[in-house]
Amino acid sequence: MRLRGFHRVIPVLAGLALILVWALDFAGVQPNRIVPATGFPLLSAIGGGLSAFYLVGLALLIILPSLPWRMPVVKTIRTVIDVLAILLLAGLPLSLAHFSRLHLSPDQPFARVEVGAGFWCLLFFLLLIMIEVLRDKGTWRRLMTAAVVLVVWFYDVRTGALDALSLIREYHNRSDQFATVLEQHLALSLGSVGVSLVVSFFLAVAMTRRPRWQRPVFALVNFVQTIPSLALFGLLIAPLSYLSAHSTLLRDLGIRGIGWAPAALALVAYSLLPMVRNTFVALTEIPADLLEAGRGMGMSESQLFRQIKWPLALPVIIEGVRVTTIQAIGLTAVAALIGAGGLGTFIFQGLGQAAMDLVLLGALPTIGLALLADLLFSWLARHWRVIPEITS
Repeated sequence: MRLRGFHRVIPVLAGLALILVWALDFAGVQPNRIVPATGFPLLSAIGGGLSAFYLVGLALLIILPSLPWRMPVVKTIRTVIDVLAILLLAGLPLSLAHFSRLHLSPDQPFARVEVGAGFWCLLFFLLLIMIEVLRDKGTWRRLMTAAVVLVVWFYDVRTGALDALSLIREYHNRSDQFATVLEQHLALSLGSVGVSLVVSFFLAVAMTRRPRWQRPVFALVNFVQTIPSLALFGLLIAPLSYLSAHSTLLRDLGIRGIGWAPAALALVAYSLLPMVRNTFVALTEIPADLLEAGRGMGMSESQLFRQIKWPLALPVIIEGVRVTTIQAIGLTAVAALIGAGGLGTFIFQGLGQAAMDLVLLGALPTIGLALLADLLFSWLARHWRVIPEITS
């Protein structure tokens, strides 16, 4: 029998990774921050031993899931595939450290290692393979596997094995600023989600009680969603500048035409549609028989809301919060163009200086925050499903 569940996906992903890591440069050496890097393909980048480890490992990930296996060895083969995927992913920082030792000499103090397209493709496909491998595993198994890989990567960074990477050097040059912009990014994105959650909840409740409000409210939030983010940021600059110029209180609060204020207003406005829609649908799609049972027991409307509507609506509301949070984290990066700070500061500085590693210093944490938000709220939505207890 074949390995059911992922025998079609893993060979395809491993095959694409094998082709791209062979065809593209694995890493490169930059004499300094400005001069373009000289790229090295896999074999000349990390030598025959490590190259063989990755080439043979990917080949095994293509072959093993595709072969017919007898039932007693299927479990063993699945374990081999799991361990092999973990080793390939955890070994990537070691390969970069080995590349640095091979190709950087002490008489090049300004030289640095640039991560090549082949490495990024290999990392991307190995992550997809890990997701596929862990799909049928329990929550704790997934967490333990992710912890092992992250500990290896974190250890290599902390011990200085990857200090020659251009990305790490950009971080060290801006370590104090990085903490500040990360805090700004989190405060702006999560704060706007919190405000929009409160506003959306009251709007959704009001629409359930006053149906005539539904059309204008949905028309408004849909209209805001059609405005491009940069255009909305620009539209808010003029009125906020005028209000700030004529109000001492607003100036004392730091509200001006540029900065966090127009960014926060725009993010709240963009967050309203998914939040209002999910909250409204969650509150109006409650099974009628449950509500009738509650009323038959003499429950008031407030009791119906607390004991029936809210518990059943909560998973759908959390799903709306998940979508909104991911959207807000991404849009906050764009808000750096109007002086709002955040990780987008590094992205646009890097674009202006043609320093792609500086762009990555802002882009990779933004992607990481969005993935963490997706995992957290997806887990909450799955596990916060409660059966309402109807009590009089």
